[in-house]
Amino acid sequence: MNAGIDPFSDEDPMAIYQKILKGKVKFPKSFDKNAKSLVKHLLVADLSKRYGNLKNGAADIKNHRWFGSLDWNLLTQKKLPVPYKPVVKAPNDTSNFSSYPESDTQSPALKPADDPFLEW
Repeated sequence: MNAGIDPFSDEDPMAIYQKILKGKVKFPKSFDKNAKSLVKHLLVADLSKRYGNLKNGAADIKNHRWFGSLDWNLLTQKKLPVPYKPVVKAPNDTSNFSSYPESDTQSPALKPADDPFLEW
């Protein structure tokens, strides 16, 4: 989603299920208030009250204030300008990606019998 992770993320699958059932979503402080409103409308548990399932269908989503400045006609005609085009200085330029430290540990050796790509 807009925050870079799904609203119910967790390392443990059971914890994900619990978060979904509780329906509690925590948004980052920097999350746009209009985007937050749209996400909340899309995550309503009651299908009869969820955006996309109401009387106006997808129009409720398209008319939400988050999309207020979007010209849907230009979008369908594929005539919208690119919102952001990163600068790439060379074919191997990685400056647009985050840097992560190299790992000092090696992955454990895989037994040939456990190799999922053995038959490929």
